[in-house]
Amino acid sequence: MSSLRTVFNESVIVHPPGFYIVGFETFPFISVYFIFLVFVYAVTLLFNSLVICIIAFDHYLHTPKFLAVANLAVVDVILNTCTIPSMIKIFLVKDNFIPYNLCLVQMFFYYAFATLESYALAVLAYDRLIAICFPLRHSSINTLRSMSYILGMTWALGLGTTMFAVVIMTELSFCKSVQVFSYFCDYAPVFRLACNDFSMQWTVASLLAILLLVGPFTFIILSYVSILGTVFRMKSLDNRVKALATCIEHLILVAVFYIPLITIFTIGFYMRLIDPDQRVLSLSLASCLPPCINPIVYSLKTKEIKVRFLALVKNKRIGTDHKSKNLRINDTSMKLRR
Repeated sequence: MSSLRTVFNESVIVHPPGFYIVGFETFPFISVYFIFLVFVYAVTLLFNSLVICIIAFDHYLHTPKFLAVANLAVVDVILNTCTIPSMIKIFLVKDNFIPYNLCLVQMFFYYAFATLESYALAVLAYDRLIAICFPLRHSSINTLRSMSYILGMTWALGLGTTMFAVVIMTELSFCKSVQVFSYFCDYAPVFRLACNDFSMQWTVASLLAILLLVGPFTFIILSYVSILGTVFRMKSLDNRVKALATCIEHLILVAVFYIPLITIFTIGFYMRLIDPDQRVLSLSLASCLPPCINPIVYSLKTKEIKVRFLALVKNKRIGTDHKSKNLRINDTSMKLRR
């Protein structure tokens, strides 16, 4: 194996030219799965872009809640862009080699935006918490400025911790296998190929899993405990139903994102009880489906966005009908002149 050698702390660190991604080798008809992922990616781009455009161009939606919704849509698009096009290239086009530096870049973007996806769901839970538990102070607590600060902090934390995790990967030597059993340059499958000690990378992976999953998920659970406590203290049944109705879609997003990932990481990463092929398939589904489902289940079903979207469609239809009517009038006038 040809290699690029660099000196680190007076010892030789061996960096290979790249890695070979070798997941999905035992699944029959796997090409059908990747055709499905092409559809998932198209839906992700279309509906999340629609949500972003509606919020960006409608002044009335420039509120803390919809800033958080737009943030989720941006993260959704980038998260699936990190992996699905690469998976299509690797497993459909059969070009499974990825250069070393590009591997680290993909690793950074995937874990950074998976972390931001988790934080985005926690921020939406925070918005529901303030709206339901502190309705009279909602406008003063949850301002556009404070929401901007919160989102900025989540981006700084997500990008910063992931950057550190990826940088320490450069301390590892790869002198044996360069076959990564996953569907992208996955953190744990890559560092387990190293010839030297990777205990630091394992520790950082564990901490990253806590920051990615356990921390935000715990915050969401505590938020909904507080929300339920407030809801059940309401005297009006109608108010209870309305309050809970605003949370159902968000809870669906939380379940779709967290339950599969927590199960896979717990059983696969720590206990190693899951079959490697099943882990790759399950993790790819758990990572790719939420960004596709989010705008359909939550964003586009939000009352304000639905109203703006229907108004936009109606205006376009009216404009098209008006244009067709003018064309018919012009055609009639031309015929009369003849």
